[in-house]
Amino acid sequence: MGVTIHPLTATWWPALEDLFGPAGASNGCWCMYWRIGPRYRERPRADSKHDLEQLAASRRPPGLLAFDGGIAVGWCELAPRTDLGWLAHTQHLRPVDDLPVWSIPCFYIRRTHRRQGVMDALIEAALPVAASAGAPAVEAYPVDTAVPGHTGNLFPGVASAFTRHGFRVVARRKPDRPVMRKGLTSSA
Repeated sequence: MGVTIHPLTATWWPALEDLFGPAGASNGCWCMYWRIGPRYRERPRADSKHDLEQLAASRRPPGLLAFDGGIAVGWCELAPRTDLGWLAHTQHLRPVDDLPVWSIPCFYIRRTHRRQGVMDALIEAALPVAASAGAPAVEAYPVDTAVPGHTGNLFPGVASAFTRHGFRVVARRKPDRPVMRKGLTSSA
């Protein structure tokens, strides 16, 4: 599938709204979970939506949108790990070291476009974006679907997709949730 990828800016905000729908993707978190933790459930969804819209209008887009023609079909959050404070509070995803990595903590793919390579396209597009911002590496926290009894919540992505893009396991504190990393160069 041929998709185009754009950083989420104010220009592309209406496309993200269409992709997420009125309730917001992933139980209405509007990609605030890794920023504020489970607290997102206690606040009005409109507040989380507003916060993500403000991030889209900032100088550093909070993620990438994949398009099939004129319709947004996928999203991945992409940010410096330090912007995603809840990762440090999740025991099995705590930092491996002090390297100032960027993170791809979650995806949302339109139901009609799942299993068509959208996640792969987003992963591949994230690497040069992070490299151009000076990131020495990109981390991900996917589900290893090869592990029996793995979680069915696949919003963090699947380990096999990251492996295809050169990511390697750097920690595994929970059997089905590896911490995976790919080192970058300025030409990534």
